[in-house]
Amino acid sequence: MRIKLFLLLLLGSSSILLAWVGWGLFGPTLSNHKKFLYVAAPTPRLPLLALAQKNDELQTTFWLNHLLKWWHVDTIRAGRYRLSASTSVFQLARNLKNGNQSYVKLSINKIRTLEELAGRIGNGIDSKTDSLQLLHYFKSNDSIQLFGVNTQTLLALALPYTYEIGWADDPATITGRFYKRWKQYWVAEKIQQAREKGLTPLEVSILASIVEEETNNKEDRFLIASTYLNRLRIGMKLQADPTAKYASRDYTLNRILYQHLAVNSPYNTYLHTGLPPGPICTPSLQAIDAVLDAPTTNYLFFVASWKFDGKTLFSSTYKEHQTYVNLFHAAQRKRLE
Repeated sequence: MRIKLFLLLLLGSSSILLAWVGWGLFGPTLSNHKKFLYVAAPTPRLPLLALAQKNDELQTTFWLNHLLKWWHVDTIRAGRYRLSASTSVFQLARNLKNGNQSYVKLSINKIRTLEELAGRIGNGIDSKTDSLQLLHYFKSNDSIQLFGVNTQTLLALALPYTYEIGWADDPATITGRFYKRWKQYWVAEKIQQAREKGLTPLEVSILASIVEEETNNKEDRFLIASTYLNRLRIGMKLQADPTAKYASRDYTLNRILYQHLAVNSPYNTYLHTGLPPGPICTPSLQAIDAVLDAPTTNYLFFVASWKFDGKTLFSSTYKEHQTYVNLFHAAQRKRLE
């Protein structure tokens, strides 16, 4: 009888102990008002947990500390780790062990300058790295040469995708995320397409950025790209209005005047032959495709249609081009009357 009672007590105690351990490890024991545990830099386990409890990021660290110790996790990787009422100690410990942090989404669309790119990251998302740190890095050729670019061509790496950025990512890591996606995009087939056009991938992005700014008509972009490729081939100046606009640094311009064509800048293709030294914006993938898949034509000129229907008129001779230009100016004057 005593043995049975002892066994019952032992089983009961064991069940209570197991329930206590199970609740401590797998129950919703992290409920508090904090949404994330921020780790700014790789930090030893004990000081980090002590600080997290002091800052009320964690209500208790008993089970978390023992579990991480059991897994031989002595240092916690930098990052932003999600906390919620449903997060168990086991889940958090596993995330800390594996560095499974909560990333933020960064969507790239049209960006014109490194200042804008740095601001989009440093001010637009939850990040430890601020825009000034990023800009300093972006404008250091010594830093970014690792990625095969300079301060003028770096913008080309920021292809229009959505990127996952870690809260603690430093500028090199963030740039590396752009570079990784760039390398994934520029497969051997696309590099060969660029080579057949007489361009490198970076030069494709530069030309595509001009095409991007020329028109929103996706069909015309292929012919505009073809026209510019023809000009490059014969050594003719591109004379692209978007480059004069970029050189003026007034991105609100709707009309390009003679004073804008005279702006002294390496980006002004009215003054300089060949491509500008870098992209004038981050081009869309469609604009890049327009360059890579540009048809073979003999076009050297183009102008907006005098019907103002969003179309572009292409010509092979200057005489024909001037006819279209005169029609456009006449129609424009009539609209202003």
